[in-house]
Amino acid sequence: MRSLKSIVIAALFLVTATSSVVAQSKVAHINVQQLLADMPDMKSAQAELKKLEATYKADIEASVAELQKKFVTYQNEANSKTAEENKSRADELQAAERNIASAEQAALQELQKKQQELFAPISDKAKAAIEKVASAQGFDYVIDASPGLGLIVARGSDILADVKRELGF
Repeated sequence: MRSLKSIVIAALFLVTATSSVVAQSKVAHINVQQLLADMPDMKSAQAELKKLEATYKADIEASVAELQKKFVTYQNEANSKTAEENKSRADELQAAERNIASAEQAALQELQKKQQELFAPISDKAKAAIEKVASAQGFDYVIDASPGLGLIVARGSDILADVKRELGF
């Protein structure tokens, strides 16, 4: 009987200690997507990416237009050429199509690499500001309240405005 009483007392002590630890944790939330979208650095990075994308797109469109022009020319001249010449021209068109596909793939990879290169420092800057504000305000946890990430109720402190101030905008 005495050991049962000791176990019950120990269990109550554990529940009380756990409750007080949980009660001491301070939690805040921030919409990180909104923060990043509002950052001036992000806007200039996106503009740079758009410009690079437009350059790649223009180059690829020019190659496609040239290929289409060759195709029409070869099609119009097909009757006056030998079968061997037509086969050679068809092979040339197929090689040009493969080159365009490779260029599109390379452009996509370059854009992804450039995006990572531009966005990583911005993301790091935002994270550092969030950590600084959370620390200054005594928060133990900061939850990302961006839409679609699973946060259902956000009744705690929203530190978005404070982080924006910390970042200077």
